[in-house]
Amino acid sequence: MTPSSRTKRTQRADAAFNREAIIAATASALATNPDASIDDIASAAGLSRRALYGHFSGRDELVEQTLIRGAERLAASVSAVTHPDARVELALLGASLWAEVEHTRAIAHLAIRGPHRVRVSEALAPLRTRLESTIKRGVHDRDIRTDILPTTLARLVEGAALTVLDEATRTRMSRQRGHRLIVLTSLSTAGMSWRAADELVETHSVLHVSAGANS
Repeated sequence: MTPSSRTKRTQRADAAFNREAIIAATASALATNPDASIDDIASAAGLSRRALYGHFSGRDELVEQTLIRGAERLAASVSAVTHPDARVELALLGASLWAEVEHTRAIAHLAIRGPHRVRVSEALAPLRTRLESTIKRGVHDRDIRTDILPTTLARLVEGAALTVLDEATRTRMSRQRGHRLIVLTSLSTAGMSWRAADELVETHSVLHVSAGANS
């Protein structure tokens, strides 16, 4: 490798690192204030506006890329979630998503309901595919309702989870209450009675919120 090629490679690596640092700073600024200005973001990143514009065309692109990156991480976070019982797996998927977004509810709400929701939805496609797969398995085992097509039911479960996020953001719901609500809502939408859903949660410790959560 020539000195020139080494320099170019180092510059590309530095640029990628700086871009990631800016995205992280943007996420931090948006978590505090979803309407954070480009100056707020530059301050959080410890950079000038001019330096930010060297990586992004403006606030809109920067926010969009930050939300998409978060959605991609969110979709990847459930890859290891598995359970022999599709109902428990469905509840675990909801609980895992809540654990990922509950501390950054403002950003999550902006991503899902804001002007970039179409691009964010595209980034969440693997998560939607996984959810549908779990539901299809539950339908096959007759543990999940069979009166609604799995594809439609997956969208209904997703919609129910978004409603929980909306409610949790609006009411400043505690972590523990939000966890339980998203689990029970997912199970109820999938066809379980509230008593049966509650019993399933109580008998599977894996569905309990982690110790130390606020009540």
